[in-house]
Amino acid sequence: MKVDVTDLLSTEDKAFEQEVEIELPSFQSKLGEFPIITKAPFVLHLENQKKRFLKVTGTADVVVAIPCDRCLKEVPVTLHLVIDRKFYLKEPEMEEETDAEDMDCIKESALDVDRLIYDEILVNWPMKVLCRDDCKGICRKCGTNLNDNTCSCDQSEPDPRMAAAWDIFNQFKEV
Repeated sequence: MKVDVTDLLSTEDKAFEQEVEIELPSFQSKLGEFPIITKAPFVLHLENQKKRFLKVTGTADVVVAIPCDRCLKEVPVTLHLVIDRKFYLKEPEMEEETDAEDMDCIKESALDVDRLIYDEILVNWPMKVLCRDDCKGICRKCGTNLNDNTCSCDQSEPDPRMAAAWDIFNQFKEV
């Protein structure tokens, strides 16, 4: 969704709030494509502060379907997004202000809400997602989901630090 900010950019100290909807159907990254299950409309507060920068604030909740890191079962994960960004309208005067965000969300006097939400999801992406705390994962040999079934595969794996010792034992093993 695009929000027209033409009046806001031209008028000093003007502010307004607008209810916006997220039109982003899924979150795509190098990790893959993750569908956004729930996306409620939220209120976005926009403010022109002394014609120096545009301040955008708001909070949104989205639910994204992310596969479990152990068993690959899809897990609905709620991400609480807190939007608090500054978009400078002119070049910053002081050096400490140079770490401001790019103007990639504002093009041709329109704020791209989906790009703003995409950036916030990227920042708030969880490091690890589990379907439950005691998830057993999948069998490395046959691919069975160990939460649902058990398999008859040999689960014992030798310690790789002992590989040299096992090679010596196997060399002198009687046939």
